[in-house]
Amino acid sequence: MNALPELPSLTGLEQLHAIFAGETGYQGIVKTLGLTPVSAEEGFVVFAGNPDRGVYNPIGSVHGGYAATLLDTAMGCAVHSRMKPGQGYTTLELKVAYHRAMKDTSGPVRAEGRVIALGRRAAFAEGKLFDRNGNLCATATTTCLVYEP
Repeated sequence: MNALPELPSLTGLEQLHAIFAGETGYQGIVKTLGLTPVSAEEGFVVFAGNPDRGVYNPIGSVHGGYAATLLDTAMGCAVHSRMKPGQGYTTLELKVAYHRAMKDTSGPVRAEGRVIALGRRAAFAEGKLFDRNGNLCATATTTCLVYEP
């Protein structure tokens, strides 16, 4: 990642806005899976994706890892949006519940991540993943460790 020199001095939300605007050169998992940032505000982040047959499992539907990654990304970025300059976080726990199978015709899908609570050492967030028709496909919760690098 070709981070901006001032990135560590920015709040988490300011960092996300810079990344979403393409100002940092970030080329991580969102590019690999073709995920698109939709919006970011303090404590709430939305990503979209278009699952295709490249993310299918052998039983003919979208692999659960695709949904888990999309939800983890939205929830993690929601936590990121609440970080102060110099703070970091990492996922301690991720729990996903699958409600509806996705196919390549399900997209675009939308993952929403929302911070539920933020403490000095831990953050808690929830996520919801919807298909193109607004049907709930999966929900998730995460616990993140907050730290000062």
